[in-house]
Amino acid sequence: MEKIMMKGNEALAEGAIRAGCRFFSGYPITPQNEVPEYMSRRMPEVGGVFLQAESEVSAINMIYGAGGAGGRTMTSSSSPGISLKQEGISYIACAQVPCVIANVSRGGPGLGGLTSSQSDYFQATKGGGHGDYHLIVFAPGTVQEMVDLVCLAFDKADEYRNPAMILTDATMGQMMEPVVLPEMREAQKANKPWATTGMKNRKQNLINSLGILGEDMVRINQELQAKYRKIEENEVRYATEDVDNADLVVVAYGTSSRIARSAINLARKEGKKVGLFRPITLWPFPRQPLAELAATADGKKFLVVEMSAGQMVEDVILSTGDRSKVDFFGVMNGAIPTVREVYNKIMEVL
Repeated sequence: MEKIMMKGNEALAEGAIRAGCRFFSGYPITPQNEVPEYMSRRMPEVGGVFLQAESEVSAINMIYGAGGAGGRTMTSSSSPGISLKQEGISYIACAQVPCVIANVSRGGPGLGGLTSSQSDYFQATKGGGHGDYHLIVFAPGTVQEMVDLVCLAFDKADEYRNPAMILTDATMGQMMEPVVLPEMREAQKANKPWATTGMKNRKQNLINSLGILGEDMVRINQELQAKYRKIEENEVRYATEDVDNADLVVVAYGTSSRIARSAINLARKEGKKVGLFRPITLWPFPRQPLAELAATADGKKFLVVEMSAGQMVEDVILSTGDRSKVDFFGVMNGAIPTVREVYNKIMEVL
């Protein structure tokens, strides 16, 4: 395996290609433009298809169609563009079409700014579109994880016939780090008997998100909820550092987790018992592991660090079952917290 320096957005795109993605549709928006730019060059080299759509709405519906034909498909955008894709994402979730959606998020609300933010957490994990549905949401913490998690996202999307999202941010997308690239997979050729690949010795396949009769939509929703329960049972991912003996556990993901780690290291050098809990899947959220930490006899406290006004903190409070145990530190409008700011908050809570 080769190890090279790559920008996060380009590593994400190359990881998708190596996972067997052969159809990409997207539309330019900062700070994710390197993803479609990279795809426009690489897709023809591997026999894939790159389409710059006329809008984000067109891009997500192209993914709906190509994914319904059984291919491994991906689209990417940044926060306002993901908002425009929400109706299509809801349709895709209901139709149970696997695909991968990357959000290299930026500040908001509205058109917002071009710098990093984590204020799309609610949109990604609670369903930005209509109806009772979920995406499988992965949050990379390194450029290497941009590669690894997009490969995993394609596998899990196919396994569960469910859209998966890579939720990252402008800092992660623009930074460069060394990565080890996996071997190139052949274009995905898994058996997908549900796909619209042409009728030959089988019954007609229909893929839609419509139930004319009330009982049809009841059945569809029951199937979806059963699938989501299975995902929650099997696909929770997280990483911990020094949490067992910690008096304070800092909970953070993505760019915030990198800053929190540096602040924690400063505190530990001073003898403070501080650990890091980093969710890797934002949905399904690692509720049970946090609940178990909160239930320990040593009375742990929690500090949630986010680049938002406070979104993931709600899931941490629900997981621990005790709002009084959970503190929050956040910055907004595309600002990035400094190590010193997080360190100061750690010391304040302690």
